[in-house]
Amino acid sequence: MPTVTTRWSRTPERKHSSPNQGCRAALSHAGETSLTHVWFSAWGRPKRRYETPMRLLSLALGLLLLAGCKPDKPMPDNENAVTAFALQHFVDSDEISGAVTAVVGPDGIIAIEAFGLADVAKKRSMGKDSMFWIASMTKPMTAMAVMMLVEEGKVKLDDPLEKYVPEFKGIQVKTAQGLVAAMRLVTVKDLLTHTSGVDTGAVTPPGAPIDTLPLAEMAAAYAKKPLTDQPGAKWSYNNNALNLLGRIIEVASGKPYADFMEERLFEPLGMTNTTFWPTPDHLDVLAKPYSKDKETGALVEAKNSRFSEPLHDLKRTPFPAGGLYSCAKDLGKLYQMLLNDGALDGKRILKAATLKQMTTNQLGDLPKVSFAPGMHMGLGFHIVNAPQEVTESLSVGTYGHGGAFGTQAWIDPVKKRAYVLLIQRTDLKNSDQSEIRREFQKAAKEAYAK
Repeated sequence: MPTVTTRWSRTPERKHSSPNQGCRAALSHAGETSLTHVWFSAWGRPKRRYETPMRLLSLALGLLLLAGCKPDKPMPDNENAVTAFALQHFVDSDEISGAVTAVVGPDGIIAIEAFGLADVAKKRSMGKDSMFWIASMTKPMTAMAVMMLVEEGKVKLDDPLEKYVPEFKGIQVKTAQGLVAAMRLVTVKDLLTHTSGVDTGAVTPPGAPIDTLPLAEMAAAYAKKPLTDQPGAKWSYNNNALNLLGRIIEVASGKPYADFMEERLFEPLGMTNTTFWPTPDHLDVLAKPYSKDKETGALVEAKNSRFSEPLHDLKRTPFPAGGLYSCAKDLGKLYQMLLNDGALDGKRILKAATLKQMTTNQLGDLPKVSFAPGMHMGLGFHIVNAPQEVTESLSVGTYGHGGAFGTQAWIDPVKKRAYVLLIQRTDLKNSDQSEIRREFQKAAKEAYAK
């Protein structure tokens, strides 16, 4: 088995597009001057709804006209401001500073909208090319990379974790009565389904530079703590498990994790503005994160290590559990590929059978799975089993994943639509069950997937 002894590197040929050449240029054909552009950009921060009655009347009429439309091919983006109209009150009430939304079909992006502000202090408008830290939306991409290696026979789902991270040999389980032996070994499948029992705590003291810890060292450090549950016994959301999968990718492929992701996923799909290391050019379009001031209720810029410069420093850890930054256009390509059973533009990324396996319930009737009611767990994806509440607009079998700051992406295989919501709000109680997500999905379905 090949051994990776180097730190992660960045593929030398990799050249991230300038934002003006990437998301913005790719979307310019759809028309930069649109109703939402005029309404939301003219004053910097969006006007209150009562200040623009004629514009709102126009938007309402547009929604009524659009209700019967079911476009199957990409259409001019933002023209009807469907989701912007539905979500504007969240901006008005300082729940979010702004958002970018996209609806994707098998033929590409059907609609993309940007509204509100990406940077409140500078009054920089949210743009269709705005980039976001997508956090745990990274997880399904890491899972896809693992499944590529499964297809090649380099990894098996029932392989024990200790095969790739020897430090886990003989690991015990912590119980109320003390340490006990594990009833079986932790497997790759356990890591993919959040049932490994691996401790979820940090591996460095508070304030230590965890952002520069190589995956090999990080994986070994996880093994210093006993398991918190017997393998396979309980679903418990686990960032450390996904970081371990990143290390497995390195060991099995013989390549640094970030290079494998670039070569096998981002480059083939043309995801030129998806990166673990945003460049100075990317910072010009990176949306700022905000939290809610507990006393005033106003939005204040949040401090977070994922936004601490220099973000382009290659010593920063490319976290497999949540290290990616991306934009709507790039994510649209990824989800278009999934809507086409694993292929895009003649390039096969995953076998259709592999994608089917990833989006099929892997845990039977195991209770308390995922962050919303009526959910199942696949291999790296959460799956809607019984649509209700926040998932009421989605079909049975819809799969996807959210991110820490409210980003969401869900692929509905029945309606042949993917719904992408990009925001940067740090203190949502449960972004998977947010009203922002619920209202976005409802508006997007009514307009584009009836």
